[in-house]
Amino acid sequence: MVILLLIIKFSVLKTRKIISDKWGKDMNKPKIPNLFAGIKSFQNAGPAIRVSIITIIVNMVLSVMKFIAGIIGNSGAMISDAVHSASDVFSTFVVIAGVKMSEKEEDREHPYGHERMECVAAVILAGLLAAVGFFIGFSGIKKISGGGYDELEVPGVFALVAAVISIAVKEWMFRYTRAVAKRVNSGALMADAWHHRSDALSSVGSFVGILFAILGYPVMDSVASVIISVCIIKAAYDVFKDAFDKMVDHSCDDETESEIRSIVMEIDGVKGIDVFKTRIFGAKIYVDMEISADGDMTLRDAHEIAEKVHDAVEEKCTGCKHCMVHVNPYVDDEK
Repeated sequence: MVILLLIIKFSVLKTRKIISDKWGKDMNKPKIPNLFAGIKSFQNAGPAIRVSIITIIVNMVLSVMKFIAGIIGNSGAMISDAVHSASDVFSTFVVIAGVKMSEKEEDREHPYGHERMECVAAVILAGLLAAVGFFIGFSGIKKISGGGYDELEVPGVFALVAAVISIAVKEWMFRYTRAVAKRVNSGALMADAWHHRSDALSSVGSFVGILFAILGYPVMDSVASVIISVCIIKAAYDVFKDAFDKMVDHSCDDETESEIRSIVMEIDGVKGIDVFKTRIFGAKIYVDMEISADGDMTLRDAHEIAEKVHDAVEEKCTGCKHCMVHVNPYVDDEK
């Protein structure tokens, strides 16, 4: 309970600061021009930031609603679900920080940019998810192993209604956030989307557990908490694996590599691809290749072919930040 209240307090203060920075310094003086300026600023913000602000507001409302429902309805599963939603608020601030830092331009100390900061944000999110999952699971197992099921309080209908509302809202947030994450190719935002899905699944677990508890099986409320924890930990693993792959220069999937090869072979003058390598750097793709061309052409002509390949790959391949091309003289193996 103390953790929940601290997270909510931190979230309110942080949200106030973000809105104050973006929508006008003086929030205590309700000026109409500032209100319109705030709306315009919100509309002009990047997609990831807009989604994050909406997420903060929705999760704050949900966490308070579910916490109150858990207290009034005597449901440990719903209180656990409220803590999960409150952790979503903090995770969104991590996403905002990661996205903002990854958008910084290259500098002398970071000549390849800051894209990997999104991966760092995703790893932090994974750690937060795992911690919440283990906490909820430990609490549920402790109640189950303690016995005395007849003495457990039976949840009320209010908690059941709160679970239904949470499922609907969080599933909508998952679909909305995932769509934007795919459009802007943001790993941190995708991690936050799966955080929404894990919250929706935890609410499903809460609903089932509370329903069975009302029907005469109060221990099912605790069982639901354990099931929720497993879903959360699984989501944490998926987020961590995706971020880790991007941090260690993992190659692109076969479909993307095949697409790039097709783009290259469509360029006039390219007779083959001798060496082909791809790597994922944060949310961006880097391509290194050696192509073969007529060995009798001039250096200027060979350079022109390399430029065409470079421009075509960076223009047509979504997410490609840089393509390095080296030209080799073509050798006919049949001769």
